[in-house]
Amino acid sequence: MWILEKNTPQRSTGLKQRFISALLYCTGEMQQLHTHMQDKFFPLQLVEWCLRGISRVILLNNPLSGALILAALLLESPWQALLGMLGLLASTFTAIILGQDCEEVSSGLHGFNGMLVALLMGVFSSAGDWYWWLLLPVYLGGAATTFLSSSLSPVLDRWDLPVNVFPFNTVIVLYLACTGTSNPYFPNHPAQPPGAPGSTNHTQLHVPQLLQGVVLGVGQIFACGTVGSSLLILGAVFLFSPILAVYALLGSGISTIQNI
Repeated sequence: MWILEKNTPQRSTGLKQRFISALLYCTGEMQQLHTHMQDKFFPLQLVEWCLRGISRVILLNNPLSGALILAALLLESPWQALLGMLGLLASTFTAIILGQDCEEVSSGLHGFNGMLVALLMGVFSSAGDWYWWLLLPVYLGGAATTFLSSSLSPVLDRWDLPVNVFPFNTVIVLYLACTGTSNPYFPNHPAQPPGAPGSTNHTQLHVPQLLQGVVLGVGQIFACGTVGSSLLILGAVFLFSPILAVYALLGSGISTIQNI
């Protein structure tokens, strides 16, 4: 009996250390998992690449953060989640076919532009959810971002300029310019200038609404407009880096206060 009581504190200490080690393993870039997945089957590797690509949209590089963001998209809109994953897969597979750098592909650098294009095509579309024609431009747009990225990299590298979101911006602007609001297959919402009817400026300050707006500002990166989805995205940022989560809240808070 005395031996069992003596070992109990040691066991509790060991469990605590294991929990902390597991928690630290899930933070940051999870490089150990990335190394462990290199000799696994391609479908498993592809899952990790895609999850990292999802998190790359907000400058993260963590598959668990990507999983949380994907859960937030599914909670917000399964249709938007489907579009985002299709664009991500299109850009990733195109990078593999073109023989892009393996490390860049596996870290999700060729996936996030395709996901951004796909999500914004869904946001701008006025045809509603589950409009299957939209899958065609989403797939082509996602693939086009990889072509643009591979072609712009040699040019911009001469001036030490990162490619980053150049492909995403180029493709989405061309798509909106070619479709418009009256396209019979891919209609979009009309753009409203600042101060257009429907926009209001409340002079009364409501602290709960202000705090909610700060959290929603983080979720709007992925076009999520509910508190639950926004909290999941904020949790994904916190998992990768608590400091980045604080910065995200500060940036969203400053922008929210400026618009009061």
